[in-house]
Amino acid sequence: MNYYSLTGLKDPRVEKLPYSIRVLLESALRNYDDFEIKKQDIENILDWEKTSQNATEIPFKPARVIMQDFTGVPAVVDLTAMRDAMHRLGGDPDKINPLVPSDLVIDHSVQVDFARSPDAAAKNQALEFERNKERFAFLKWGASAYKNMLIVPPGSGIVHQVNLEYLARVVFDDSDTLYPDSVVGTDSHTTMIDGLGVVGWGVGGIEAEAVMLGQPISMVLPEVVGFKLTGKLHPLATATDVVLTVTQMLRKHGVVGKFVEFFGEGCKSLKLADRATIANMSPEYGATMGFFPVDAETLAYLRTTGRSEEKIARVEKYLKANGLFRTWDKSETDPVFSSLLELDLNDVVPCVSGPKRPHDRVKVSDLKADFHACMPAPNGFKGFGVKPEDLTKTAKFTFGGKEYDMKHGQVVIAAITSCTNTSNPSVMLGAGLLAKNAVARGLSVAPFIKTSLSPGSGVADCYLKESGLIADLEKLGFYVAGFGCMTCIGNSGDLDEAIANCITQNDMVASAVLSGNRNFEARVHPLTKANYLASPPLVVAYALAGTVDIDFEKQPIGKDSEGKDVFLSEIWPSAETVAEIEKKVVRPEVFKDVYGKVASGENNPQWKTLAIPEGKLYKWDEKSTYIHNPPFFQTMGIEPEPVKDIKEAYCLLNLGDSITTDHISPASRIAKGSPAAVYLTERGVEQKDFNSYGSRRGNDEIMARGTFANVRLINKLASETGPLTVYLPSGEQMAVYDAASKYMAAGLDLVILAGKEYGSGSSRDWAAKGPKLQGVKAVIAESYERIHRSNLVGMGILPLQFLDGQSAETLGLTGKERFTIKLSSQPLVVGMDVEVDAGGKKLMTKCRLDTDVEVAYFQHGGILQYVLRRLLKG
Repeated sequence: MNYYSLTGLKDPRVEKLPYSIRVLLESALRNYDDFEIKKQDIENILDWEKTSQNATEIPFKPARVIMQDFTGVPAVVDLTAMRDAMHRLGGDPDKINPLVPSDLVIDHSVQVDFARSPDAAAKNQALEFERNKERFAFLKWGASAYKNMLIVPPGSGIVHQVNLEYLARVVFDDSDTLYPDSVVGTDSHTTMIDGLGVVGWGVGGIEAEAVMLGQPISMVLPEVVGFKLTGKLHPLATATDVVLTVTQMLRKHGVVGKFVEFFGEGCKSLKLADRATIANMSPEYGATMGFFPVDAETLAYLRTTGRSEEKIARVEKYLKANGLFRTWDKSETDPVFSSLLELDLNDVVPCVSGPKRPHDRVKVSDLKADFHACMPAPNGFKGFGVKPEDLTKTAKFTFGGKEYDMKHGQVVIAAITSCTNTSNPSVMLGAGLLAKNAVARGLSVAPFIKTSLSPGSGVADCYLKESGLIADLEKLGFYVAGFGCMTCIGNSGDLDEAIANCITQNDMVASAVLSGNRNFEARVHPLTKANYLASPPLVVAYALAGTVDIDFEKQPIGKDSEGKDVFLSEIWPSAETVAEIEKKVVRPEVFKDVYGKVASGENNPQWKTLAIPEGKLYKWDEKSTYIHNPPFFQTMGIEPEPVKDIKEAYCLLNLGDSITTDHISPASRIAKGSPAAVYLTERGVEQKDFNSYGSRRGNDEIMARGTFANVRLINKLASETGPLTVYLPSGEQMAVYDAASKYMAAGLDLVILAGKEYGSGSSRDWAAKGPKLQGVKAVIAESYERIHRSNLVGMGILPLQFLDGQSAETLGLTGKERFTIKLSSQPLVVGMDVEVDAGGKKLMTKCRLDTDVEVAYFQHGGILQYVLRRLLKG
């Protein structure tokens, strides 16, 4: 057994290191070459206790990359465009190849066009293929043209669940040397794999491409927050309730840019699937990752999911020998942590989060009161701005020939969705048992509520069928709608026209309840203002109630077939019953069977027979509205141009706090009349075939037009909410893209002003690529989400940060000033202060190029240009 021994260092600091940091140390030891990784880097990791306090930069080489199709398509497009550029500049195109295993799972394209019917999944998958055939053919070509690239076909499940159940190695053992699995992914919820003891987190697609091409990630050695778990989960609580509680606690503590590592005896009582649920929502609590070290429960999960006994024995032997395995007995000393938090699992109660942010947790018993408080409160994260006279308003609509009343809080979407929960058998079976008990009492879900079930893998479908619980879920309208992200990422499909009209014409606060991980405005559906994250059993409960304006402890969920009140407590399944069924139906054979069909392509005949072009260089079709050769490398020279000053720039947008990547680059449907819709219509595409922005991320023309196209965008320069701004030279209000085009045509630079947490949410590289194509040179914000700031640098956009206590507002900036930022008069260095002249007002900002490598990326115009030039020079 060959491996790089941490214990062999005979350094007492090793056993004090958090387990997550030990994985970084092993990687540095193994990849040491005194060029990209130097002795000082190893020393800095060993000295983590001190170096983590002063923003020390280290390089990290992850073992592999994982992608989903929305972010994976542009990554493969970029690699393909880089091959073209390499060819044009006289280099060897074959140098552009993934050097580490790079897996891509197609999961983001399927939509809930059909629901509440036995053939919903088949119809949705057929539509998915019809809409995305060109993209899928391009990806299948990529799998044949590039080495080290695996494409998992559509209909197989959600990337993070497939990663957990099938792709993760835990330990790489396919060469002479054993080493820990680690991964970066082009989706922020890559962190789910941390529950399996695999170090992993989300990065921008741009950074992932660099890792695929052999570049280390440059990162600041993080602080590690130790989160101690004690006790056992209360029988009425679920893993979803735990993660919503943890999210609220960690947001309050402040963990942006930090690792969170869970420890304590409470970990022992959590099943692996529960840990994965908690790790999944790391982006929502703000941490780079939420890590559970490998222990006996991890090995048990590997066994359950059909990994071989030989593999499991090797994993255990290696990790124990190298000080990377936790036993939770008293012989172990807990590592040193930067700070500590503690939660007694027995204190966790059923809860939801909302109505607009994942960390706004509300106890189920308090939701009615909280919803009532939100109704008249000013429009904001906890307010809808409803006028007092409209609070009790009722509107009427007709569905299926019957008239219904709609009140505020009416549930119109109820979705069991998302890798966060559908990977967890206990909450899925719990939802099924609740449905069974409800059906037995004669309860039903109103026919106009759009109910759907979208498991994150075929495994969940199998055990729900084997347990017989799928039939009860179907009786309540929860038919399988497909295997993918679906409602969680906004692919919820249309609401019935009568319901949509009722909501819009009467300005109703309609609700969606989903077992997802994000509920930002307009993400789930443009018409649901109140969006609550909940466990799968609670999704079923709120669907039965038909409203979020209910106190389950005091009000019945409905009436039984005899007209008697039924309370939620009467039909809630016991933890013992759930565990008993789980033991019977969640077996290794199920996982082996499901993933055996995925590996062979049997699970998707359309994919298997899909014809693809040949050749190492892709033949771009200029008429294609899905795949287009991007402009990023077309005029690039072998040497970078000098960094230029930003002169007399106009402000494209003046934005507030918590602007998400959804606001910047929505993944949702393309709205009629939008710049992207106009572009498609001009090319003969009918509205029914517009598809979503997410599905068209391989086409830069559409994505540039879709930048800042969110219907809920609030730009202080514009007079109304929506994808609007003012073209300042004339004072005319217009679409953001149209204004940007006019500025670029006039040769004018652009900047963006923003508040706190700019770029929070998904690791969406188009949220940086789009502004780049709109001519944005710099963003000046109060703070940034980690991945998005990195993506801005990766695209050559300068991230500047207001000094502490300052903002556009406190400095009296309106966004109507002209901005000059001098960059050529002094060398760029990490963390330097940069003066901004805003129409005569001088203000100092901090340059958020956080590492020396980031400075180099910016000087080259972006990370991929930097990598390409290095490869050209051999």
